[in-house]
Amino acid sequence: MGFVDLHSHVLPGLDDGSPDEATSLSMLRGLAALGFDTVCATPHQKAQFLPAHEAIRRAHRRVVELLADGSVGLRLPLAAENMWDATLYERIQSDEIPSYDDGAAFLVEFSPLQMPAALGQNLFALRSRGKLPVIAHPERYQPLWTAPDQVVMLRSNCALVVDLAALAGYHGRREGKAARGYLEQGLAHAVASDIHSPADLRGAAEGVAWIKKRLGERALKQLLDENPRRILAGEHPDG
Repeated sequence: MGFVDLHSHVLPGLDDGSPDEATSLSMLRGLAALGFDTVCATPHQKAQFLPAHEAIRRAHRRVVELLADGSVGLRLPLAAENMWDATLYERIQSDEIPSYDDGAAFLVEFSPLQMPAALGQNLFALRSRGKLPVIAHPERYQPLWTAPDQVVMLRSNCALVVDLAALAGYHGRREGKAARGYLEQGLAHAVASDIHSPADLRGAAEGVAWIKKRLGERALKQLLDENPRRILAGEHPDG
């Protein structure tokens, strides 16, 4: 089996990712060439980018058609990158969180500068309801750089998904150090492209190469195949 990408911005015209269908197809062809057979479309859901559900589903249907017409052998599950904000809080209360294929697992991001109040309690409550929060790019959250105990807490309640390009230093020196540390210490459960444009394919490829060189083929399979598939099924990778 190939790789699974849990985080991408490949749907056209919805956020700061792909601007049009041709770019979407280029991005997806590039990911397929890197070895991915499943790419989850996760458009932003936050104040700056809050497209309607129907607009998201329409864009998703169109890209699925483009993949079939172009004979690109990729599965394209639909989800969202949910900012931890008032909109998500309302959706949590009404049990309407945009999730991977409407399942238990959902992708979430935080502000880089400040972790949400009562985060541990809220995550525990979500897990008690059978939900699986999937934390996007934990290497970006500056409060975690000096709080390893909080990283461990997050890991116990959530799946942690590091950006591939961060491993190659594309997102900053401190972010790169944190990303590599989370993988070397076995804290991250998976890695993803977080691709916004065809230019991001280079960073994703370099991240894959870093894992192969530093951690080996077994870790690569775990981070890009086994654990992501468990996450899509709503299972915490640690069991």
